Amino acid sequence: MIELALRLPRDAFMLDVQLSLPSRGVSALFGPSGCGKTTLLRALAGLERAAGRVAIGEQVWQDDAAGVFVPVHRRPIGYVIQEAALFPHLDVRRNIDYGRRRVAASAQRVALDGVIELLGIAHLLQRRTGTLSGGERQRVAIARALGTSPGLLLMDEPLAALDAQRKAEVLPYLERLHAELDIPVVYVSHAIDEVARLAHHLVLLAQGRVLAAGPLAEVMSRLDLPTAHGEAAGVVLEARLAERDAQWQLARFDLGEGHALWARDPGLATGRAVRLRVLARDVSLSLSPHSGSSIGNQLPGQVQDMADDTHPALTLVRVRVGRVPVVARLTRRSAHALQLAPGRPVWVQVKTVALLP
Repeated sequence: MIELALRLPRDAFMLDVQLSLPSRGVSALFGPSGCGKTTLLRALAGLERAAGRVAIGEQVWQDDAAGVFVPVHRRPIGYVIQEAALFPHLDVRRNIDYGRRRVAASAQRVALDGVIELLGIAHLLQRRTGTLSGGERQRVAIARALGTSPGLLLMDEPLAALDAQRKAEVLPYLERLHAELDIPVVYVSHAIDEVARLAHHLVLLAQGRVLAAGPLAEVMSRLDLPTAHGEAAGVVLEARLAERDAQWQLARFDLGEGHALWARDPGLATGRAVRLRVLARDVSLSLSPHSGSSIGNQLPGQVQDMADDTHPALTLVRVRVGRVPVVARLTRRSAHALQLAPGRPVWVQVKTVALLP
């Protein structure tokens, strides 16, 4: 586990955080600008001198009570920021090698050739950094950070400076990287689409404090949190590609416990783990299944919770389908007509065309 207990006063702002993050996968720090995401990341790295304690597994990096503070240059971290900050006088290969040369051979646990392949930058190695696109520069910056064989990778809004096209270019590489390298990542973002694609554990920050923390699907489905509101509200479901319908170019994704969703075929191998993002606006509820309907996904569930949405005409309904939560956005009139309440059995309906694996 990654254990944090940090306090840092800043004029009218106070960072006051106690957290336990998993030592595997991607933990996302999410929240609006000014909520303390970057400050917390920098304090974890040792770049900001907050008061408290930081422990990464058995390694204690800071313990003020015991007089322990490991300086940043002795913490085995990789750090990626918004701007790639590459050395303009070095080519891509020498940029990547810069940090690696400062790591003892016995501590080099990450195969650099594998990282270069994963990030798709082998063809760039002889290029000067000034000739790279924004997306290429960020991939090189990530490779440089990983070249130091870090025990922890910190990423501070690494895609924020990219336009939509470049962001779409880099995101698949980040997904592959996190899936294939066993290095925990703490990822700062204010973009929920990035969090939904990459994170396993979600921490919501507000005014320097933790609003909520836990597995991604559970936190995103909580109706009392800001993530449940707005057009991007919804959940992320972990599924497995189980079957293809070649005639209609569709695929069935198993959710476990006999539940599945059909979506367009992404062309991945059968058995591959896949994330499905189900937006609240694309979910409807009924009291019984409908055979004469164009909606291709109808799953039995049970209402868990209900809450008012931001507009007084709307309500949010959290439904448990087997072991997974789904959130639906309905009009209050529809919820009243269906007599929805916690514990009521319902059928969850999701358009096949709305799902994007």
